[in-house]
Amino acid sequence: MLCKHCYKMETYSEIQVTLAGNPNVGKSTVFNALTGLKQHTGNWAGKTVENARGEYIRNGHKVIMYDLPGTYSLMAHSAEEKEARSFIAFGKSDVSVVVCDASCLERNLILALQTMEITPNVIICLNLIDEADKKNIEIDAEKLSRELAVPVIKTAARSKKGLNALSDAIEQAAQNPLPHCCEIKYTKEVEAAITALSPLADKYFGMLPRRFAAVRLAEGNAAFIDEMCKHAGIDDITKQKIIRESSELSEKAGLDKERAEDVISSCVVLNAESICCECVKGKNSRKTQRDSKIDRILTGKFTAVPIMLLMLAVILWITIAGANYPSSLLSELFNAAEEQLASFIHYIGVPDIINRMLTEGVFRVLAWVVAVMLPPMAIFFPLFTLLEDFGVLPRIAFNLDKYFKKAGACGKQALSMCMSLGCNACGVTGARIIDSPRERLIAIITSSMIPCNGKFPTIISLITIFIIGTGAGITENISAALGMLLVLILGVAVTLLCSKLLSVTLLKGEPSSFTIELPSYRKPQIGKVLVRSFLDRTLFVLARAVTVAAPAGLIIWIIANITVDGNSLLSICTDFLDPLGRLMGMDGVILFAFILGFPANETVIPIIIMAYSATSALSDAGSTAQLAQLLCSNGWTIMTAVCVILFSLFHFPCSTTCITIYKETKSIKWTAAAVILPTAVGVIICMAINAVYLLFTG
Repeated sequence: MLCKHCYKMETYSEIQVTLAGNPNVGKSTVFNALTGLKQHTGNWAGKTVENARGEYIRNGHKVIMYDLPGTYSLMAHSAEEKEARSFIAFGKSDVSVVVCDASCLERNLILALQTMEITPNVIICLNLIDEADKKNIEIDAEKLSRELAVPVIKTAARSKKGLNALSDAIEQAAQNPLPHCCEIKYTKEVEAAITALSPLADKYFGMLPRRFAAVRLAEGNAAFIDEMCKHAGIDDITKQKIIRESSELSEKAGLDKERAEDVISSCVVLNAESICCECVKGKNSRKTQRDSKIDRILTGKFTAVPIMLLMLAVILWITIAGANYPSSLLSELFNAAEEQLASFIHYIGVPDIINRMLTEGVFRVLAWVVAVMLPPMAIFFPLFTLLEDFGVLPRIAFNLDKYFKKAGACGKQALSMCMSLGCNACGVTGARIIDSPRERLIAIITSSMIPCNGKFPTIISLITIFIIGTGAGITENISAALGMLLVLILGVAVTLLCSKLLSVTLLKGEPSSFTIELPSYRKPQIGKVLVRSFLDRTLFVLARAVTVAAPAGLIIWIIANITVDGNSLLSICTDFLDPLGRLMGMDGVILFAFILGFPANETVIPIIIMAYSATSALSDAGSTAQLAQLLCSNGWTIMTAVCVILFSLFHFPCSTTCITIYKETKSIKWTAAAVILPTAVGVIICMAINAVYLLFTG
């Protein structure tokens, strides 16, 4: 097997390897198995959006491997495709490995043929051969190797089968490079254009294979011609001259400029089909039939949406019911730890006021955030990842695509929206899978309109107190989950409306089409799901929340304890905001709690409790019944609760999400838009509902 031990002080010859492939072919799994790195792999398209680099030592060679973004074609339209094509064309790797899904080879061969056309020394890795076997698909690897004139290696990366053979092939190819051997057969018009354009390709683009460069000139791909010129050091004036000359030569050869790209693409597809007809045999299997039956339900016209809502309701119920006990347990542990911490700080002689600032301020807010956030995230993220691994998420994107397209957005936003359920910051980073910069911005700006785990406690508590009742048990948990589901549906509806608003105002443009693969249903790897969801998501989100919660705790304590003319800054601020709060169906305390809750939404209810109780630090109201009594004694009605739920759903993103938005957009303008839009929606909706309520109640 591969050596992953620490490198000794020896000199190794390096082998640079490019790993390319369609999305969802197990490319990152191959990469992880060979290099020992743990990239986030999943059963839906668009997982790898940046190059990953890894290495391993084998037989005296240091193999450096680059995992490229998943792409269906090198005729680039998306950012991933452009990145992959640029790396393959100009990266100068020693070996290029194209990972193909053995269960659907025909589609995967398109990328393989294009890669072989652009670079020599290519190896075809037939991954997921176990999936192909289950579908009774037989691939004659030797015949395929003869047809393509390159090594073809069968692998099942998840079970690490065939990886040694792949490593051997990489070493052999590096030591005995394979020549350019792929020559895609085109129509006579395209071939005539290639002949006419070859001298132009030789003259300006000698760093690329002549035939490949000539084909790119013939198809008139402006983006790649621009990239070719940059690598060749050609100025804009010469570039325009090349474009004019290539267009004239193509037309003289009889190639229609308007149809050139479509004709060339069709030829590649026909070549792939022809090769598969010779090398692949298969028949319908039980697994294929089973997948088709499941798809008829999960993507059916009348069943898709109800099934999605049912699955989401079940996940919410499990999250709500499962998080109650561990949250209470963590809260008790942190309360005990706070007492011990206060005693220790007092013992070492720290002044009492500093002691209170650290324990009642910083530590208490940190403890609250961890106790409230950790249990639901530790339940929700693994459930979400299980759906991802099983192959359900691509079906959700497929089902919602038509709605997002009507809103001027991209169907892939459904995937980032699902990630926002766990944490809005994850939804923002998840928007990287959206190709169009315009549509990516729409997804980022509207990401906070989906309730995250930080908003769950506030919304669920108020639904329980004012709508369901303060009992406990399975019935109340189910009712809370259904109430949360209705809130979520409202969030999705408003997200679509705001996406439409952005697409006709600040971010005008036509919605792009996108290709999303509906992968085979696979049995999730439970161990990897638990580790990945906890390390990659739960701890990532929790770490960011804790980072901002510590200083927030200090600020909240200071505001509650500094007095001016006998009044605390907290009461002064709440009194100032009270008129606006009343217009919105709330009060100044609630409004200021949302402002102070900017670092972490989990602290909104504790701040409200602190203000109503006139205490100098955050405190727990105790039971749900006690919280209900406290709120009702301070003038809360069911209308107050409805307005608080709506404003909790639609208000500015938390600090963690804002930081993430700025990092993703590198723009204060778009970060501000992501803050202003949901807040404006929340203010308008709350004012409108309160006005209607007052109109009918007098």
